[in-house]
Amino acid sequence: MVSRSYSNLLELASGEAPSPSFGRMSRRIPRIMTVAGIMSDLDDDGSESVCSDPSSSSAQKDRIIVVANQLPIRVQRKTDGSKGWLFSWDENSLLLQLKDGLGDDEIEVIYVGCLKEEIHPNEQDEVSQILLETFKCVPTFVPPDLFTKYYHGFCKQQLWPLFHYMLPLSPDLGGRFNRLLWQAYVSVNKIFADRIMEVINPEDDFVWVHDYHLMVLPTFLRKRFNRVKLGFFLHSPFPSSEIYKTLPIREEILRALLNSDLIGFHTFDYARHFLSCCSRMLGISYESKRGYIGLEYYGRTVSIKILPVGIHMGQLQQVLSLPETEAKVSELVQQYNHQGRTLLLGVDDMDIFKGISLKLLAMEQLLLQHPEKQGKVVLVQIANPARGKGKDVQEVQDETNSTVKRINEVFGRPGYQPVILIDKPLKFYERIAYYVVAECCLVTAVRDGMNLIPYEYIISRQGNERLDKVLKLDSSTPKKSMLVVSEFIGCSPSLSGAIRVNPWNIDVVADAMDSALVMPEPEKQLRHEKHYRYVSTHDVGYWAHSFLQDLERTCKDHVRRRCWGIGFGLSFRVVALDPNFRKLSMEHIVSAYKRTTTRAILLDYDGTLMPQNAIDKKPSSKTIEIIKTLCRDKNNMVFIVSARSRKTLADWFPTCEKLGIAAEHGYFLRMNQDEEWETCIPEVECCWKEIAEPVMQLYTETTDGSVIEDKETSMVWSYEDADPDFGSCQAKELLDHLESVLANEPVTVKSGQNIVEVKPQGVSKGLVAKRLLNEMQEKGMSPDFVLCIGDDRSDEDMFEVIMSSVSGPSMAPAAEVFACTVGRKPSKAKYYLDDTTEIVRLMQGLASVADQMLPRM
Repeated sequence: MVSRSYSNLLELASGEAPSPSFGRMSRRIPRIMTVAGIMSDLDDDGSESVCSDPSSSSAQKDRIIVVANQLPIRVQRKTDGSKGWLFSWDENSLLLQLKDGLGDDEIEVIYVGCLKEEIHPNEQDEVSQILLETFKCVPTFVPPDLFTKYYHGFCKQQLWPLFHYMLPLSPDLGGRFNRLLWQAYVSVNKIFADRIMEVINPEDDFVWVHDYHLMVLPTFLRKRFNRVKLGFFLHSPFPSSEIYKTLPIREEILRALLNSDLIGFHTFDYARHFLSCCSRMLGISYESKRGYIGLEYYGRTVSIKILPVGIHMGQLQQVLSLPETEAKVSELVQQYNHQGRTLLLGVDDMDIFKGISLKLLAMEQLLLQHPEKQGKVVLVQIANPARGKGKDVQEVQDETNSTVKRINEVFGRPGYQPVILIDKPLKFYERIAYYVVAECCLVTAVRDGMNLIPYEYIISRQGNERLDKVLKLDSSTPKKSMLVVSEFIGCSPSLSGAIRVNPWNIDVVADAMDSALVMPEPEKQLRHEKHYRYVSTHDVGYWAHSFLQDLERTCKDHVRRRCWGIGFGLSFRVVALDPNFRKLSMEHIVSAYKRTTTRAILLDYDGTLMPQNAIDKKPSSKTIEIIKTLCRDKNNMVFIVSARSRKTLADWFPTCEKLGIAAEHGYFLRMNQDEEWETCIPEVECCWKEIAEPVMQLYTETTDGSVIEDKETSMVWSYEDADPDFGSCQAKELLDHLESVLANEPVTVKSGQNIVEVKPQGVSKGLVAKRLLNEMQEKGMSPDFVLCIGDDRSDEDMFEVIMSSVSGPSMAPAAEVFACTVGRKPSKAKYYLDDTTEIVRLMQGLASVADQMLPRM
């Protein structure tokens, strides 16, 4: 049985009975952080809390369930001969630093993830209880064979290379897609979901999922709890659509991520690539509102967050103050500075994307081009153990070792080695000591999600008074640091004072290394000051607070939304609607049709009666028969209200004699075939076309797949068959261009679904709705049934007129009014239908009822 919350589970684990007065709390994330790591809760209103014991409400905390592949826990077997395990926090884990940044006083953090050691099934219950009670950690136990397929298989062989832009063009280049590994990945994500179920209080808790190991987890959580408050942060790059689209399960992963409420990325580029994939592969567009980027997905708004992670300032400053750090710095000063040598530093994991060999080749080039630096400049390359394993890792290690050996043989001399490779694990304080002494830090990864090495280097170079004495620096002297960073790492955009390089260009990297060494001291100091100001204020606490505040903002409407799930497997998604916005049911409208006597029916055409992506746009024989049947009832006024030309519509519906047609958004109108065409507004000159046509032609020539449709009173530029991203970009530019050149003309320029349209001012479908209702009123036929269906912005004008006319003189008292849009989206309509298939089915149902109600001859 799934327990309601961690509190209950802990009580059960400790043998304590839950208090009968335990109540649900309305908890909120504080919005204001005054100092890094410190929060003020000025927004928190205790009066909103609901608790059976008012005196205890102040003790309640917001709760975050942080989910990642690995728990921030170190594990080792007891060494005293007794059975069991020893557990301790892993201070280097970002997840633990995240918790420290949030502050224990305000927010309670629970972790769900795997342990680094395999735990025998007989010990799992005991380990779970210890970790839950002592560390508030919920371990996820995955069978070893399954874990190997999931982590070393799908994550490291398939997702990791692809997300770092490596296509599996051959078996040696990345891993070919293997459906068994994918199934293992899905299975492990489901195991994680089951563990979260044991501790979550779905009404109150926030869930924050981390990284590419758990990208389908949001679907499993959303399936269990439709209103779960769920954030996801991707710590790796997200590839461009051209790379990502090669993934066979591309749509499954995108849809799973869209089951989150907030998706975070380190850089704008990664977010842009994700949004482009959603547009190209799912047809979902995005827009920015008040600074927030959002995707409308089945009535839910999925927000996009762009914020690079920071470092743990407190931990780093603490390590800088350790006696061991001071002693190591002193040792390095003796080893390098006192020997008249300048230290360049590289710190990287030993994997194919960190560009270690490129950095070594640049160092070799530097020594070749600047012989005077031989004997004076040393590159210390710290190579952390690889996180993955395989042939590619071994190749990197072999290449690194051979390159270091060659450079040292050519440029080395007694007592001097130009490159020192440290390929054993270093303690954190030792690495910090190298930062303190290094004149320049080099990060030349060819692709990296974020990389916090430059941030750590900047804070280390700021140092403290004790380290200043070791370095023989005056405490009043401004500090300095130099960075050479790859353009392809996530932290690069936030380091504007760094020398940014293309790591593949060895000459440029060598020149950058030289520039970093010879740059004037005042400029080094200015660059350092700029970097230090940013890194010290945008720490891990700032990052965590900012993400969680946006998550709270995104989820605030959950309680007022009506939600239900649709779809099977990884195609599952939640439909979330405003309580007053509901699906138009056949039974409801048929019942209303039967009860009423005078009816007005207004139908858009493209996107309503005909799918937008249809090749042949002509109405089917079934559609024509439906409309003819509805028109046969003399009490029905049926209108097609379309943006198409009057000639096209007249040619398409020649047999529908009683059908009213409004063409070109209602500029032309006729009540039936026996009447002449009229205009809803006074006729206007179309001289403006001479200005608009050359502009549209320019964009048509430069946008493959776009066309111009020249109507009698309007012009439309359509990019339905163009590349969606480029077409959208061109449409925005064309809109601005046309608005500029037509500023003094009596026209309006509007964008619609895959179009930009110029039409006379004052023309709208709302005028058609108003005209029809007034005409029926004048004939003494005020309708008691109104049905209006449309799919885009232009139809909103009809909805607005119809909804505002309820209880007015143009409608019968207590009229049945159905304003219906196509798809679940913000609309002035009160009803929706999913697609044109449902609309045609609904109209067919009405036609069937209309036919039955007609008098028989």
